[in-house]
Amino acid sequence: MLRKVLKYFLVLLAVGFVVLLIGRYIYLQNQEETALQVEKIHNTKLQPLDVMGTNLPSDPGEAADDTVEGIDVNKNGIRDDVELAVFREYPNSAQTRAVLLQYALVLQKKLAQPFMNEDVATAIAIEDSKAYACIGSIVPASNNDLQIINDYRDFLESKQFNTIDRNQARDNYYQKVRSFELQSGCDIDLSLFTN
Repeated sequence: MLRKVLKYFLVLLAVGFVVLLIGRYIYLQNQEETALQVEKIHNTKLQPLDVMGTNLPSDPGEAADDTVEGIDVNKNGIRDDVELAVFREYPNSAQTRAVLLQYALVLQKKLAQPFMNEDVATAIAIEDSKAYACIGSIVPASNNDLQIINDYRDFLESKQFNTIDRNQARDNYYQKVRSFELQSGCDIDLSLFTN
């Protein structure tokens, strides 16, 4: 009887050890995937050629709303229909396009991640704070400067979050964001553009 109990205990111990090893492997794998995704979020930046419209996509039409991620033919991280809307609205101001496209890039990051956890969501939030500050850099200080910044943001958000599924994905993102230190800075030196 003691031998049977001991054998049962050893089998249980071995199974527990194997489960522990598998759990640890999965945990480390998730940590590695998260670190790679966070690095990609921070390293994906707007490029001057995007601001100048060098590689503008064609209009995706109704297909733009077939998926949460939408269509990004030119692979710049900005949904094609949103990118085209910025160019239609601000054809004569590269600086305005630069700050809005940087913000559009961040908004797309909220929707197009292969997975969303606290670390990924917080990395996006850091980039979001930078994009918000970047918008502010083109708005002269005045009594209504916050309203002008919010108008720019509202313009883009109405284009980006235009379906129920996209709004649900954004809500999922917001539920995972942790606290972070606000950042500032534009991806591109705005003095490169004369207007």
